[in-house]
Amino acid sequence: MMQNTLLRIALGSIGYLLALTWPCLGWAHGSEGGFVLLLPTDVYMMAGVQVVALTFLLLVLVRDAWIIRLFDTAVRWQLDLTGSQAVISLISFALMVLALCVGFAGSRDPLSNMLPLSFWTIGWVALVCLAGIFGNLWLWLNPWTGLYRLVGAPDPILQLPERLGVWPACVMLLAFSAFLLAYPATDDPAILATYLGAYWVLHMLGLVLFGPIWLQRAEIATVLFDLYGRISPVYLGSHQIALGGPGAQILQHAPVAGLGGFALLLLGLGSFDGINETFWWLARIGINPLEFPGRSAVIVPTLIGLALGCLLVVFTVGFAIWLGWTLMGQKPNLKLVLNWMALSLLPIALAYHFAHYLPSFLVYSQYALAALSDPFATGADLLGLQPFYVTTGFFNRIDTVRVIWLSQAGAVVFGHIWSLLLSHAIALKLAETGKDALKLTLPLSVMMISYTFLGLWLLAAAKGA
Repeated sequence: MMQNTLLRIALGSIGYLLALTWPCLGWAHGSEGGFVLLLPTDVYMMAGVQVVALTFLLLVLVRDAWIIRLFDTAVRWQLDLTGSQAVISLISFALMVLALCVGFAGSRDPLSNMLPLSFWTIGWVALVCLAGIFGNLWLWLNPWTGLYRLVGAPDPILQLPERLGVWPACVMLLAFSAFLLAYPATDDPAILATYLGAYWVLHMLGLVLFGPIWLQRAEIATVLFDLYGRISPVYLGSHQIALGGPGAQILQHAPVAGLGGFALLLLGLGSFDGINETFWWLARIGINPLEFPGRSAVIVPTLIGLALGCLLVVFTVGFAIWLGWTLMGQKPNLKLVLNWMALSLLPIALAYHFAHYLPSFLVYSQYALAALSDPFATGADLLGLQPFYVTTGFFNRIDTVRVIWLSQAGAVVFGHIWSLLLSHAIALKLAETGKDALKLTLPLSVMMISYTFLGLWLLAAAKGA
């Protein structure tokens, strides 16, 4: 009886959403978005929402064992990789020092200087996306642990309170988000070198004082790559490598305090990063998108919007999880449920990251390649690329724009589908029965379906800034 009632509620909710999102005639709007607005994005958007909705219906009908099997660890190898990690970390440290020198002494042009191009294009865009495929690459690439082991890995001087969890990293993520979205000169080589140098010194000091636990609790990239590595089909650890369903590592252990909050902040940052460029947002803050005055003129509105966006995501997801928790019969600890279920949003956050930065990556990766060939802008051609010309011609043809947009939209839809599956697998660990798991995930699933529409709308929306 209860299962039939739950099924009717699910069908009613999904049916209502499908009715709202069914393709229909819509008014066109003009924008510098060019060919994107010539695509039938409304049809693609509604089809994407419906695919996610149908995935939830399948979750109601399929056996719980099938969902659990998706996240099994298939193969595991026990290896001691600490030595190779230390060597690669030392190389990474040396490359970081070189990049900082280039930032201070190289070209003032951000499109010719290796530092901003390598940090933003290779680091923030490419490596973060690759973590969702190849696992926690930061275990090798971080520029701290190799040097720390080289000096003998001294015993910690202080002890970091366990109850802090990763909340220090959450605070630093908010500061980084403010810098990313609001600071007027994020790609100025000298300014970026100054901030990155200070960031390295801060965390090296924390590593010496508190030991490796400091990086795991306070360093942004360490926490971020660890989270995205957990939803990768490849698990890279210091003593083992494992292959399994993407998200299997999330199910292995209960998360430390604040880890779910970090995941939601990632989603809030990605969502507002997309909204921040739309005509809709610029109209809200009284800016003519065709006469954008520059980032320095909108620092305060951007910071306020970022804060409100993150708060809205945290409140919406938190309320959906709480509502599902209240529907359950046997209720586990609410803090545990909130912290664990929030991790199911990680595939969506990673999909947004990929979709949002794909167009800019296609352009700036070419500049990064040219900068690597001539790191000090002296006319060198270390990679033998000359003559080399950066092209944006793929934005001038509707067939290539269609491929780019569908790649972005496909990533967003797939991210939501995998989040639905992962949320149900987590719920099966927290609940005593499959019925309770469905109750726990129902409100969150409805929110995810609605969020699919927002994500696809952001891809198709007119942008100005």
